[in-house]
This record gives sequence, structure tokens and C-alpha cells, in this order.
Amino acid sequence: MKRITPEELAALGETAPLIDLREPDEVAEVRVPWATQIPLSTLAERLDEIPEGAYLMCHGGGRSSRTVAYLEGLGREAVNVEGGISAWEAAGLPVERG
Repeated sequence: MKRITPEELAALGETAPLIDLREPDEVAEVRVPWATQIPLSTLAERLDEIPEGAYLMCHGGGRSSRTVAYLEGLGREAVNVEGGISAWEAAGLPVERG
């Protein structure tokens, strides 16, 4: 499974296709400004919205890791953001709140 740290992802910039798999109530609290929100609960019907090679993020890395494995099983490429939004925020990277 491909992985990337939050710092490595931030270095790629806002053009990196970042998908936030958290549910709306979680995203409402804190989010990466340029991330696209596709809640895991809606993944099956929104698979076509996930670009090849997308970076996937959740709260701590568990949901995104399982989703990357699922996508790889479908023959698609995706990258897990290690530690999720928790690690992103702990690293002092930009977030939006509320």
C-alpha cells in the first residue's frame, strides 16, 4: 500500500487530489482547505469521483487505509495519508474550522 506523510502531501501543494473520507460532522469541525469530501458512507455510489492516484485521508488513518486497500483490489491506485487529519493538524499544516 502506498503511503504519504502529511508533510510530504503538503509539499505537493493544493493540486494534489485529496479526498477526505470523514463524515460531514467530522469535516465541519476541522478540514484541509482544498480537500474534496466524499464520506466513506457514500463511497460506493461516488467511486467515479475519486481520481486515479488520489490521496485519501480520514481522522487517524484507519478508514483511509482500508479504503486504499479496497481501491487497490479494484485495480485502482490511491495513497493513504498516514495519521489522517490528526497528524496533519499536529504538524501545524493549514486547516479550516467550522
